[in-house]
Amino acid sequence: MELTQINQVHKLLTAFVLFFLASLALSFPLEPEDKNRQWHMTSDVKEVAGKSYDYIIVGGGTCGCPLAATLSEKFSVLLIERGGSPYGNPLVIDRRYYGIPLLKTDKYMSVAQSFISHDGVDNVRGRVLGGSSAINGGFYSRASEEFICKAGWDKKLVKEAYEWVESKVVFPPFYLSPWQSVAEFSILEAGVLPYNGFSLEHIKGTKISGSVFDEFGKRHTSADLLNAGNPKNLTVLLNATVKSIIFHHNRYRNETRAKGISFMQSNGTLDETHEAYIKEVQNSSSRGDVILAAGALGSPQLLLLSGIGPDEQLRRFNISSVRDMQGVGKGMQDNPCIAVLVDSKPQNRLPDPPQIAGITDDFKIIVEASILPLSSNSSRVNVAAKIAMPTSKGVLELNNTDPRLNPSVRFNYLASENDMEECVKMTKLLERIARSKSIAFFLGESRQEKMTSADVDLRNFCKKNVRTIYHYHGGCTVGSVVDEHYKVYGIKGLRILDGSTFSESPGTNPMATLLMLGRYQGLKILCERDAVSDSNVQDNPK
Repeated sequence: MELTQINQVHKLLTAFVLFFLASLALSFPLEPEDKNRQWHMTSDVKEVAGKSYDYIIVGGGTCGCPLAATLSEKFSVLLIERGGSPYGNPLVIDRRYYGIPLLKTDKYMSVAQSFISHDGVDNVRGRVLGGSSAINGGFYSRASEEFICKAGWDKKLVKEAYEWVESKVVFPPFYLSPWQSVAEFSILEAGVLPYNGFSLEHIKGTKISGSVFDEFGKRHTSADLLNAGNPKNLTVLLNATVKSIIFHHNRYRNETRAKGISFMQSNGTLDETHEAYIKEVQNSSSRGDVILAAGALGSPQLLLLSGIGPDEQLRRFNISSVRDMQGVGKGMQDNPCIAVLVDSKPQNRLPDPPQIAGITDDFKIIVEASILPLSSNSSRVNVAAKIAMPTSKGVLELNNTDPRLNPSVRFNYLASENDMEECVKMTKLLERIARSKSIAFFLGESRQEKMTSADVDLRNFCKKNVRTIYHYHGGCTVGSVVDEHYKVYGIKGLRILDGSTFSESPGTNPMATLLMLGRYQGLKILCERDAVSDSNVQDNPK
């Protein structure tokens, strides 16, 4: 696509003015706490120890928060999060510090926890109320219709759940930053067409999407959705790590049921543990559940620590087997990503999360652009692309029995020939974008030199430069570990709701769909409970 310099200048100047105005708005101090919060939040494990709830949700992340808010409408809910609060933390809330939490990690308490896969790729996971929605780029885009159909979800309820989320924490772009405007033009120049303008849908071409950053640059994490719950029914325990699920085995029914959790202070000692329980009711079919929403690493890890997983692995760590389940930790995937730095050296530019996505016509390659910090005062401009539907799969296993530490994970990036071919294709597309007139004009530099000259060189380039785009998933997939209702096979009262259940990452990135899934499945559970109550009334009329 040919673009005149006049159009470029006009768009860049408009974007610069809007960016400057928004920067002024960002200079106002952020409120230290969400004033709308009425639900109870505590870091005192003794407040919760020994108590019973209708539902216990392990993980206050992208999916766990909307799920807790929804279930609290009718039932008591304990939401337990291993990290702290996002409120009052400018590194989480303020757009100006996008990417900084990924650089400032420690062993137990940082809002992002770093890990390195066995592939040698650096990665992070969220460790804060709001989960990865508190540390990511904030890009909000729905799943494709095909993904929803394959999942077997109710389309009408999915739409309502998306809209519920969007009415509370999603915002259309108030402006495009100068770099995002350039990215939009450069992706179009490279032939990722048509141009779709603003859209939340997963459609081919180049589009602007929604964001959890508002017009003042304030991030709205999934934790904000807790405000929509019933505060009288909702308890949020922070800085507490679940060690294991507590089970009860009924010999007469030959039935194993999750009855509660064992947990500890996140910065405490392993031997100082506490317990919380699911409320007992006369009719076992109307009891609540322990629901794991601890993420693609946390949920399979917790199943293994609790004795659910491959027996041979459990024996290595002297963990008593509750159920031999070979699928736990299997099917791990991370979308292979290639990122191209388009500026010649680091600059002191403001970090800039993505607002533009380019989706190729076969939906297999997705392109975004950002300015990522290297430190508190330097950053690099980059364009990145990921393979949307990789076929290579890996495995997660225990490293140790400390739930605060990372499990071992190998994603097997580009192991399949199909993935390698897609990576070569993706790298060629990135090269066209990086050498576009729009980027050369923005940087005031000559076009980028060609990266490589032959496909064999591109294959080597892919192997050496593959990285994560933080969309890893799998380990507790539907059909292997959980059924279509997200109930763990063979265990009563235990469900899993997070990215570990996905066999592919939905849309451009999983955040929107995980937010939706928490609301969607919460509504489904409420309907289930209503149906059981109606049945009990019919069976036992007054």
